[in-house]
Amino acid sequence: MRFDLTDLRLFLLVAERGSITHGAELAGLALASASARIKGMEERLGAPLLERRRRGVVPTAAGQALLHHARAVQNQIEAMAGDLGAYAGGLRARVRLMANTAATAELLRDSLPAFLVAHPGIDIDLDERPSHEIAEAVASGAADLGIAATWAGLSHLEQRPFFVDRLVVITARNWPGLEGHAVSLADILSESFVGLSLGHALQEHITRQAARLGGHLHIRIRVPGLDNVCRLVAQGAGIAIVPESAARRSARTLRSLRLSDDWATRQLNLCARSFDELTPQAKLLAAALG
Repeated sequence: MRFDLTDLRLFLLVAERGSITHGAELAGLALASASARIKGMEERLGAPLLERRRRGVVPTAAGQALLHHARAVQNQIEAMAGDLGAYAGGLRARVRLMANTAATAELLRDSLPAFLVAHPGIDIDLDERPSHEIAEAVASGAADLGIAATWAGLSHLEQRPFFVDRLVVITARNWPGLEGHAVSLADILSESFVGLSLGHALQEHITRQAARLGGHLHIRIRVPGLDNVCRLVAQGAGIAIVPESAARRSARTLRSLRLSDDWATRQLNLCARSFDELTPQAKLLAAALG
């Protein structure tokens, strides 16, 4: 059987995203071409690599074995690009980084733009996920580096402090009924919320906390991005829970209250299976972030 590098990279992206469509987009292939490649791989192997489900695809046992080798091949290519250095002007390397919502917002402000400018030969796949998924992805090799809350169980990974994330409640300046400087989630369960899109890492985290209290959030509208949430809250569409850094950027139009629950203050750490065993490019990014 023969799989070329395009096949392996496509399969890796499809398996990690759980979607042939998303994998094809990231690989720069048309959906029909990507589907044909996956089918061809399965025919050459003589066994299915993906199990098709209603909400996407998951690797079969054979697919899991191929996924392990595809990751190893990708890591070797990236290591080769780093080792050849100046002799490999045409090679580019890619680092897979996962981060939760607060970390993503922090990264995009300064750290990642500066890194990309300083290292034009290194590309970054930044994927926003909930902290527990990040821990699993780094441990399995699906991500080189992750930035996640310590509550997600990072003890099996090497860690470096990144920053302390605090969640706050934001309201329009004339929003009635919320007094003082701090509230708990239990205090505001009856309020109307502006939420982030379905599947968004931060929104899932908040929804889980509400469920633990035996309640649920009345979300009037879901929008992509924290800036959109802040804009709608400022106009009186509802209240929201966002990272303190996002509230600070819109401080002139919003009122901010401290969220007093213990889970609202989180230590975020940069993590890897082994910082010493990262590719040269991932080591550079880890040094820039840690």
